[in-house]
Amino acid sequence: MGIGCAPSRNTLANANAVRPWQMWEAFAQTLIAQARRLYADEPFGVELRDTVYALDATTIDLCLSLFPWAQFRRYKGAVKLHTLLDLRGAIPCKVIITHGKVHDVNILDELGLEPGAIYLMDRGYVDFGRLYRMELAKAFFVTRAKHNARLRRLYSEAVDKTAGLKFDQTVVLENYAVKKAYPDKLRRVGYRDQETNKAYVFLTNNFRLPALTIAQLYKCRWQVELFFKWMKQHLRIKKFYGTSENAVKTQIWIAISTYVLVAIMKKKLQLSYSLYTILQILSVMPFEKMPILQALSLEKCTNEDDSACRQLNLFD
Repeated sequence: MGIGCAPSRNTLANANAVRPWQMWEAFAQTLIAQARRLYADEPFGVELRDTVYALDATTIDLCLSLFPWAQFRRYKGAVKLHTLLDLRGAIPCKVIITHGKVHDVNILDELGLEPGAIYLMDRGYVDFGRLYRMELAKAFFVTRAKHNARLRRLYSEAVDKTAGLKFDQTVVLENYAVKKAYPDKLRRVGYRDQETNKAYVFLTNNFRLPALTIAQLYKCRWQVELFFKWMKQHLRIKKFYGTSENAVKTQIWIAISTYVLVAIMKKKLQLSYSLYTILQILSVMPFEKMPILQALSLEKCTNEDDSACRQLNLFD
């Protein structure tokens, strides 16, 4: 390959600082569009033909003295990775990188809402004014109700309690100011997970799907948590080459591009390995002169434990 020695950290930091991160974002978006087409018919755990997204954010802690632009706490810096994940294939279709002070709910203002799509969100995104904009856009949301939400029941539907359902109610908001922000009816579904024995109360504007499907959909939201875990553990975005905002965003978008490239390769080559296993194999043979499919079929990797990363570093 002509590499006499490993490049210095300063060389990588300078490259990340001077090359605009928007270039890597555009590259990642091209890959994302291709991956979504490949996974358009991929099942995700619930038998639905609708497009289903999971919306969440993860915080990457930074040293405030080294990253002064990344305001979070008084003596702490951080960036937030706000991600809209297409559950078919677990493809991140929209990623917004902000400093740590930006509240999760503000990202709802930047989403291009898709009519007919279902958005899964946790309680941090409950803002009835913003949720009503989703209703007006003919998009659906499923979220958890806050404990202090004042709701008045209008009527109830019969539920199968053997499946864990507690109730299926049509409700309206009682607080005048909040009701003004969301004047329409809402659906409240109570569910108790039979495995963990935890009780959940969901709010949605979807009155068409069965109550049990609403509960199952919210459970699928954990795919976005697994995506964050995969990114942090296996793509090394917790250590940055460069302290500028441009350098940090560049490295994050390169990590996202790597994730999507592996997902595309897995689908096109019809591989049965997990994304982690594919990346593990590729990381230990980056300069081998053989076709990728041959490299991946040399030996079946039996250790697919995602709890710890054993990826080798290219430059030690």
